[in-house]
Amino acid sequence: MLHSALPRVPFRAALATIVTAALSGTLLAPPAHATPPASSTAAAAEPPWSDCRDGFRCAEVPVPLDYGDPQGEQIGISVIRLPAGDPSQRLGSLMLNPGGPGGSGVEFVRFVAKVLPLELRARFDIVGFDPRGINLSTPLRCFDTFDEALSILPPFAFPVTPAEEETLRESDDQLAAACAERGGAILDHMSTADVARDMDLLRGALGDEKVNYVGNSYGSILGQNYANLFPSRVGAFVIDGVTDPIAWTTGQGQDAETTPIGTRIGSADGAQRTLEEFFRLCDAAGPDCALAGDSSGRFAALAERLRGDPTSITDPLTGDTFTVTYNDLIGLTLGALYAPFIWPDLAFILADLEQRLSPEVLGQRLAAIRTELGLAAAPQEEYPNFVEGLPGVGCSDSINPRSFEAWQSAADAAEATYGYFGRLWNWALSACRAWPSTAGEDRYLGPWTAQTSSPVLIVGNQFDPATPYHGAVTASELLPNAALLTYGGWGHTAYLSAGNFCVDSHVTRYLLTGELPEAGTVCPPEGSPFGPTSAAALSTAQVGAAVHASTLPEAVRRALRAE
Repeated sequence: MLHSALPRVPFRAALATIVTAALSGTLLAPPAHATPPASSTAAAAEPPWSDCRDGFRCAEVPVPLDYGDPQGEQIGISVIRLPAGDPSQRLGSLMLNPGGPGGSGVEFVRFVAKVLPLELRARFDIVGFDPRGINLSTPLRCFDTFDEALSILPPFAFPVTPAEEETLRESDDQLAAACAERGGAILDHMSTADVARDMDLLRGALGDEKVNYVGNSYGSILGQNYANLFPSRVGAFVIDGVTDPIAWTTGQGQDAETTPIGTRIGSADGAQRTLEEFFRLCDAAGPDCALAGDSSGRFAALAERLRGDPTSITDPLTGDTFTVTYNDLIGLTLGALYAPFIWPDLAFILADLEQRLSPEVLGQRLAAIRTELGLAAAPQEEYPNFVEGLPGVGCSDSINPRSFEAWQSAADAAEATYGYFGRLWNWALSACRAWPSTAGEDRYLGPWTAQTSSPVLIVGNQFDPATPYHGAVTASELLPNAALLTYGGWGHTAYLSAGNFCVDSHVTRYLLTGELPEAGTVCPPEGSPFGPTSAAALSTAQVGAAVHASTLPEAVRRALRAE
């Protein structure tokens, strides 16, 4: 989710939330409508645009709740548009999705549209929308108040011990029961396939023949749904920070019977590989990295110490003091791995924790990382629905074990295989175990191999802690009309967020002209996160912060949020 949707909750609960925006032996049976028709009979009307500050125009567009009954109940999709700067050279609309699931496309576009490359702003209307069930669109809300929603969350970032796992089980059961009882009809119609159908209706309402699109992180799942449901309507189409769609939905073979979505997608592997790069670059930087000198060993010793001896941090805004556990350390570390430009700050806080500095100093360090990740407090709606929104989408899309013991076994195996981040990612969408079985009746489970009318440009980062590189490779092999652009650097997503001229120029050129990078193109990183910051990286840091804030797992946000 975006920083503007984050609640003002106590720093301790916040530190838990930075880890939990993130996604049993009995399968959730594939619904009868798992592969619905690719087109809708719903009519597209011109959106009722109105000015909404700073040159933006906003509207609420009605779409069918159920595309199987397009003339039935309608819901509202909140849309924002920044008109093209040079209407005489306008190419159409460019839709952006920040990820999540649960990220607000409206807030994302409001934040980043005016810092996009001038060539894009001149020739495209920049468009964002909140997916159905999320934020300003007709939302899934399962509680009377936001405080009530927060009250069911467990007091830790992710479970490590059997006792913590049992606490999470009770929390998930409460959430699923509340949504079954009070979530309303939207609960059953929040799959990404339905969002793709909304995108196609918006395409018609915007007057475009094809969808031009840039989707980050979970936005790659939305992009792959659209490309396979509406292959003849794919225009300039970029997915960046790519998740394997088979792993997201069903897994291979019998994976879904034993392995939750959070482990299937391989994020823990990507996170561990990125952490190893952090250690390598830190030690190579010497005095420019506060943790240099066997940084891997020092981190391991700190992690082991915090398992049995938590330390204290003081919230710089409230003065409240709370303990930081091993769980919090792993969540904090993962959050920082998303954004290499703050790796020096991660090294500082790790060294400070190692040296047992005062709670006040540690609190200031953590507050700085929050700000740089785009999680600083900002105006928000009264009831942001991130508690329900993430599972509302993720559990609609994916098949997962229904046995709690299967989740526990998968967590043990993930930690043994992937190390520090195995448990965190395994439990990221644990509510799916108990989620109402009526959800996801319109979801799409493949195939993922449609021949699109225009080539899809797939951008993969070799050291991405959330969407590992193999997801981009898999997607490029599944889509027959796709090209893979590789970034050889670090962090979550690459286009604009990494500040890499090679990546940015290739993607921008493709969006404007359709020209693809040569096959096998690999863009090398520019220097080290511990070296001097390039002008390009500085100029795109705000974009990167917005992307990272939108795509952090809920567990990671809970480790960083403050009162």
